[in-house]
Amino acid sequence: MNQMHEHLARAQMSARLDEAQAQRLGNQLIRAHRQSRRAEQAARAARTALARAL
Repeated sequence: MNQMHEHLARAQMSARLDEAQAQRLGNQLIRAHRQSRRAEQAARAARTALARAL
């Protein structure tokens, strides 16, 4: 009976670790997307400023 509880505890911990890893990957993807958007906006602003200067 005790082995069954240990196995269940391990399975639950593994599931929680997998969920946490998926959450981290999702957060990294969101950060990368935001950073990409900011870079595109900065490039667009730089092109606009250059066009106005010429």
